[in-house]
Amino acid sequence: MLDTSTKYMGLNLRSPLVVSANPLSQKVDNIAAMEDAGAGAVVLFSLFEEQIRQEIEKVEKVYQSTSYSFAETAEFFPSLDEYPVGTGQYLEIIRQAKERVDIPIIASLNGVTPEGWIEYAREIEQAGADGLEINVYFIPGDIRLTSEEVEKRYLLIVRMIRDAINIPIAVKLNPYFSSIGNMAKRFHESGADALVLFNRFYQPDFDIGELKVLPNLDLSVPSEIRLPLLWIAILYGRVPVSLAATTGVHGAKELIKYLLAGADVAMVASALLKHGIPWIGDILDDLHNYMNEMQFASIEAFKGSMSQQHISDPSAFERSNYIQIIENKAWR
Repeated sequence: MLDTSTKYMGLNLRSPLVVSANPLSQKVDNIAAMEDAGAGAVVLFSLFEEQIRQEIEKVEKVYQSTSYSFAETAEFFPSLDEYPVGTGQYLEIIRQAKERVDIPIIASLNGVTPEGWIEYAREIEQAGADGLEINVYFIPGDIRLTSEEVEKRYLLIVRMIRDAINIPIAVKLNPYFSSIGNMAKRFHESGADALVLFNRFYQPDFDIGELKVLPNLDLSVPSEIRLPLLWIAILYGRVPVSLAATTGVHGAKELIKYLLAGADVAMVASALLKHGIPWIGDILDDLHNYMNEMQFASIEAFKGSMSQQHISDPSAFERSNYIQIIENKAWR
């Protein structure tokens, strides 16, 4: 019998397919359906710092150090009374989900300042969440900010939350750090149990007729797996944290590639918004077929087998492979 179990951020999961933060998890019935379809865990929809903080002036001060023209503007996020679920309801969804399902429930906090989350992180733990995913949505639009200052902000948030709670913490990384490997190491040292690669900053579009900034949302596509695939393959076995992939999973092919690179889990959201929650089962059925065909008895039998440390030519992930692609005449 095939063993599709895996371990993520210290939690035992029955499958490597995890539902990432999205609006479907606002309903406990949907969470139960995700479990029935085979999901290994569910990351709840994100709760925004703006919903938690009482001192709005501090948030506005942070906005002033970012770009007023793009995604971090006050206009980009809904007003506080437009959020579909409040903080009290969020805790209640955690409690109800824990009573209803057996799979791990991972809460998600989205914010920009260290002070905004600490007390609520404790309440999330007390409500019964099995883990917490930290999504630091910070675009350093102030050109006076140094890379060191930006990095310190991220690390301080992780350290403060780690000191406040005992449940596992995952950090949703963005791909824009100048040294992702070093930051991965420092996040681990600051208390992160898992890294989620990568956060998709929702970048604005322009209405060229109305001359307005449009905060459009585009669902992910399978081709977007390339960047997280690269970094998971490089980080596997080098940083002692769980690795999760969270971009472009629309079928078993993307899930399998991420596992081969070294991910403990791959997260899915866009495909569920497009095809529905039962799509989880279709992906896992195809995973089972692949494992049978390749004679892999378990996820552990092939996880990381195509990571940088395990392939015969590790330079394939670095500059030499880039040069080879450029010199290849086949595409011309």
